[in-house]
Amino acid sequence: MNKTSSKVVVQYDIQNSFAINEEEKTRLLNKLSSRLTNDGVLILDSSESRSQHKNKELVTDRLMEVITQALKKAKPRKKTKPSRASKLKRLKEKKTLSEKKANRQRPEL
Repeated sequence: MNKTSSKVVVQYDIQNSFAINEEEKTRLLNKLSSRLTNDGVLILDSSESRSQHKNKELVTDRLMEVITQALKKAKPRKKTKPSRASKLKRLKEKKTLSEKKANRQRPEL
């Protein structure tokens, strides 16, 4: 049983932070909305290690990772047309399926 109190809690107030600009603040508030408190504070904790110093390093690394992931901009999707081969393959599969279903019916006399 771990009897030492080695847990580390980091509270990062996004709205009152001077390290990021307003555009980044709004992006963080939107992306991390499910992880924030009502006041807009991101709370991370770590109690993985028995060493408080190790937990401090882990939680600060995790904080940096969460912020950098939230600030990444998604690349715009390039629209592409299906290739000729893929169109032909789809039509061939449709034809075989329709033939299979037609063979299930009773023959006309």
